[in-house]
Amino acid sequence: MAVESANGPLVLALIGAGRAGRSLAALAVAAGHHVVLEDVLPSRLREALAAIPTAGQPGSLQTVTTVEDAVRNADLVIDFVPDELESKLEIVCMVDRMAPPKTVLCVNTHALSVDDLARCTYRADRCIGAAVGEGVRLLRGAQTSAASVMLAHRFFVSCGLGVDLADEHTPADYDTRDHPAPVTTR
Repeated sequence: MAVESANGPLVLALIGAGRAGRSLAALAVAAGHHVVLEDVLPSRLREALAAIPTAGQPGSLQTVTTVEDAVRNADLVIDFVPDELESKLEIVCMVDRMAPPKTVLCVNTHALSVDDLARCTYRADRCIGAAVGEGVRLLRGAQTSAASVMLAHRFFVSCGLGVDLADEHTPADYDTRDHPAPVTTR
């Protein structure tokens, strides 16, 4: 079942059409979301269009070659750019500048500080980290709002992914099932 914004299913901007971006795009289309997939390489977008089934799916897929076009109407933005500081900073700043104020920015990272990246924006309350793999570990930053956490959480669950939620500085081997404070969905 699709997570809905105030006006229906989410508009999801995925930045990066590599293997991970394409995989999440396929899950999101199947879950009923409108996916705008961005990549600077047209060949990756062609591969995505060929690989992601859309016929008979409740969602839709659009491809674009600029971040501005991808985030223009987005409810949620998830990046799949390399997990290095320069790349993430560039994307975070571009999304912050170009996306509407309502947009939640989900930074896909296994190594960088969501708090540090969020401080470079005017939307620190709408920044959340996610370590996307077989499941998703959502990383709540110090200023991340409850509404942003819920939107990201409901989106990933709607795609059929297991989601663990932790504060950003919770160790990766911390088992949230043993502690009542964090929310865990499996």
